[in-house]
Amino acid sequence: MTTFKKLTGFFLAALMMNGGFSAMLNAASVARGLEIYWVDSEGGGSTLIVTPAGESVLIDSGNPGGRDAGRIVAAAKAAGLARIDHLIVTHFHGDHFGGAAEIAQQMPVGMIHDKGIPDGDPDGRVASSFPIQIKPYREIAAERARVVPGYVVSLKSLPGQPALALRCLAVNQQFVAPSAAQLKETALGNDVPAKPADTSDNANSTAWRLEFGAFRFFDGGDLTWNLEAKLVAPHNLVGEVDVYQTNHHGLDVSNHPLLVWRLAPTVVMMNNGARKGGEPGTWATLKATPSVAAVFQLHRNVRVGPEDNTAAELIANADEKCAGNLMQLVVAPDGKSYAVSIPATGVKREFKTKGR
Repeated sequence: MTTFKKLTGFFLAALMMNGGFSAMLNAASVARGLEIYWVDSEGGGSTLIVTPAGESVLIDSGNPGGRDAGRIVAAAKAAGLARIDHLIVTHFHGDHFGGAAEIAQQMPVGMIHDKGIPDGDPDGRVASSFPIQIKPYREIAAERARVVPGYVVSLKSLPGQPALALRCLAVNQQFVAPSAAQLKETALGNDVPAKPADTSDNANSTAWRLEFGAFRFFDGGDLTWNLEAKLVAPHNLVGEVDVYQTNHHGLDVSNHPLLVWRLAPTVVMMNNGARKGGEPGTWATLKATPSVAAVFQLHRNVRVGPEDNTAAELIANADEKCAGNLMQLVVAPDGKSYAVSIPATGVKREFKTKGR
């Protein structure tokens, strides 16, 4: 596998034109940790995971149109990847599956994991372009697997390093069964008012927990309010995590207070756009969660003031017309600590994983 040190000068120049990826170049260490990249798909979903063994998992592929696929491929190549081993599509909205076929044209995709392509428009619209939009995705040359609650993506764990696991906790409004230990815990109540039922495919989104030793990361796609509550009440099916990716780009129709409080993340990563996500209700929840030590954002929300944005230095893209800077997280090879950074600006924060 190509390391950061071996990137050619030509490719380095190309990376500098794509959001300052050149700042990602570091001397390769003897043991590689777990890496996660949040690629700027302008309010779409695109989270790239690179394992210590060099396997890759892309959760969602951004929008169609070339821009997002280009950014994802550039990030993958900068991380030393020649292929996407696993592509997970959380649900069938264009900002989550739209870039998949374009990525597959630029690098091989090994296996696609999704909840099953719906027969018609996933939101039930009669007049819909979905059949046309989904056609390139259907035609990707890759193995395919259907995700169910409890489904595990098979990933290699290296000898001498912590175990690695990526497990689906929810899909199509169905959830994993509580463990024996969870059943012994006191049942948790939910006194937060419900919201109107979500009839879109967001409610059917898959939700994932990534484990690497003591480190935990949660990615719930675009799961919405009422379904989020079921993940943590009456039983906390997720458990506490170190890092929480805001559901649904930080929109208020998601990010239920019970979910955030009971996940108790130390770091929050928000994959919002300049005019999408990062809404005041979500910020109120994050500010009221005692465990949260830092919130990183892909974009400054230009629709609101600083009170509903994180600290300026923790925003990857301050301007609406931006370079598409990404955010990066690296977990140490022993799984006991991690660093979150914005490579283009040089900002970096270090954290310890929770004791487990």
